[in-house]
Amino acid sequence: MPDMLVKLYALPEKVNLEINGVTIRRALAPEKQTVLKWVEENFSRHWTGECDVAFSRQPVSCFIAVEEKKIVGFACYEATCKNFFGPTGVLEDMRGRGVGKVLLLKALFAMRELGYAYAIIGGVGPAEFYEKTVGAKLIEDSTPGVYKGLLRE
Repeated sequence: MPDMLVKLYALPEKVNLEINGVTIRRALAPEKQTVLKWVEENFSRHWTGECDVAFSRQPVSCFIAVEEKKIVGFACYEATCKNFFGPTGVLEDMRGRGVGKVLLLKALFAMRELGYAYAIIGGVGPAEFYEKTVGAKLIEDSTPGVYKGLLRE
């Protein structure tokens, strides 16, 4: 899967970052084991490893979406590489409600606050989503990129 490039300086300024009934916030250190377990159960062991690294950052570089005290989505940045967004995931039954969009924007705004002008979305799945939401562009010849030689079980 290719990487994509996002202009952080061109992110939409006026955007609704609230979703009825869903709280999207930075994860807290005491939630680490709960979040990691949820990511592994709902997505993958590799993403769990990346999410674990996000908890080593200060502040934690993982945002979570919570509905009725249950995690429904997450988004990390600066996990595998500096200036990389991802991994990110939203439960299937929550998709289409804007959760992924708000998680993405919260993380990208945090990256912009770190001083980055651009961000890389590593190994994208839904390229159309990123293109439409934040104007991301595919980076040619970026597959497999930094994930070349990734060990698999």
